[in-house]
Amino acid sequence: MKNRWLQILLSAASLGLAVLLMVYLPQIVRVLTGKDVSWAQVGAVFAALGGGEVALMAAVWLLSLLAYTFVLTNSLPGLNNLQGLTLNAAGSAVSNLLPFGGAVGVAVSFAMTRGWGFGNRAIVVMTLVSGIWNTLFRFVLPAVGIIALLMAGKAANPTVANAGWTGAVSILVLCAIVAASLYWQRAADLLGRALDGLTRLLRLKLDASGAFHRLRADTAGIVRTRWPGLSLGMVFFLGFQWAIMAVCMQATGAWPGPAESIAVFALSRVLTSALITPSGAGIMESGVAALLIAFGVDSTPAIATALLFGFWTYTIEIPFGGLALGAWALLRRRNGRNAGAEPPSAISKAT
Repeated sequence: MKNRWLQILLSAASLGLAVLLMVYLPQIVRVLTGKDVSWAQVGAVFAALGGGEVALMAAVWLLSLLAYTFVLTNSLPGLNNLQGLTLNAAGSAVSNLLPFGGAVGVAVSFAMTRGWGFGNRAIVVMTLVSGIWNTLFRFVLPAVGIIALLMAGKAANPTVANAGWTGAVSILVLCAIVAASLYWQRAADLLGRALDGLTRLLRLKLDASGAFHRLRADTAGIVRTRWPGLSLGMVFFLGFQWAIMAVCMQATGAWPGPAESIAVFALSRVLTSALITPSGAGIMESGVAALLIAFGVDSTPAIATALLFGFWTYTIEIPFGGLALGAWALLRRRNGRNAGAEPPSAISKAT
């Protein structure tokens, strides 16, 4: 009971903090950048949005959801795209409502996939593989943002440029090593020895290489045969999410340039990992607005863009996921009643 009440208290505090961050977003941006803006000015930007622009944002958002279903269908053979869409929507809704909501989202996904007839082993592998691919691409994004800025000549001086290239290449090399070790046994052995060396250096009492080899054994079959589909699914998912941000920037007059938009998008995805609020709500918007202003965008369209992007990648997923979860529960209940109503002979013949 103590743990339950503590969880409720932490969830309420986290949601309250997210609301406060959103309410005081103009003041936070003023502290970060020194630029003044009011909610009335932001509201005027929203009022000027056309129906075509909103429809385009909705269409790209739906495409991003569809793209991610291919990550799930490749992680769990036998899962179809409609099931993947339902699974993604329901899990995202739960994760977006609670701090550390990913664990609850996994529980919801487990219940749904069990209801569709998948076994525990396959569901665990799906969770591991999709989580690994999400993590790898989350690490790659900052490197892509840095490289985009460097190629556009946005570095302040040669020293900053060299540091940027070093950091970006290091991130990409690290991700390549992890990906290769999931595919090739020799690379896995080398990484395992490196992990053991690191734990000895840090004097940590854990079997890092053993944990990694167990993870690899669990996911090897899916990774070796389905890595192209997993990777393409993530590329298109993130590409469509960047397109949502680009449309929001164009609609609000906050377009800073192609390289800058990629950098802002990369930062937004990193800030969603700030678990102090559900999915980094409030923190992501503050960071996006501040970086846009640093790139020369006026404060009003910068805040409007951050809020619009947060709506399409966070807020709208809650009611949409709630509908998906409700539809799944309703269909499951109806199917259960129908199965119970059938005579034993009919059930036997169906089987």
